[in-house]
Amino acid sequence: MSVTAVLHSEWIKIRSVRASFGSLIAVFAATLAITLLVFGTVGRAEADNGEDPVFGAFYAINFAQIAAIAFGATAVSSEYANGALRISLSAVPHRSLLYAAKTAVLATASLAVGLATAFATFFAGQAFLGEYAIGLGEPGALRACAGAGTYLALMALFAAGLTFLLRSAVAVLSLLIPFILIVSFVVGDIAEGAAAYLPDRAGQQVLHQHPTGDLGPWTGLAVTALWATAALLAGWRAVHRRDA
Repeated sequence: MSVTAVLHSEWIKIRSVRASFGSLIAVFAATLAITLLVFGTVGRAEADNGEDPVFGAFYAINFAQIAAIAFGATAVSSEYANGALRISLSAVPHRSLLYAAKTAVLATASLAVGLATAFATFFAGQAFLGEYAIGLGEPGALRACAGAGTYLALMALFAAGLTFLLRSAVAVLSLLIPFILIVSFVVGDIAEGAAAYLPDRAGQQVLHQHPTGDLGPWTGLAVTALWATAALLAGWRAVHRRDA
């Protein structure tokens, strides 16, 4: 099969599996809904506190990353349901091509939706802030919008790589969601320096107007990219070494 045909087939898989496509839609829909709810009720009060206005604009990204992780995990785990991977390898015997195509489609879809989510979240939230609203001309705002979309894509790829390795979306979600929601904060309280290099803490530096700590906005995003790359390499090795 040609590269174009393999890419098209992988997009059809994502589109036709309700769990993965629903998770992709949830990245945008759930984030926008939470933004409207939060900023419509307490937005001005929060803005009046004088804290980082750029970081505050992306409050809902904390929920978007969960949907992004679910998308990456479910899009890959569908290959391990009912022997689907054997059928995929029958059509595309070249495992590296199949792996690269699925990764490329995952990255493109999650980046496109992530960027749309970031910009929509930013503008929707600012619409409720009146005199406290900021625009893309605010220092760090445009960078945060672009960085937020990239961060969501990287978290989806991180989850995808781990799912290739563990062959289970349930296992990956059971590991990553508690890790991000609980363990990351516990480690941060115990060892602040080490916590800065965790994938979520490092990547979210790009959302701050004036990041603190050793990592800058793009350096932090690069750390998250290294986590995602390591997971994808581990997943690629697992696909090559294991039987379907």
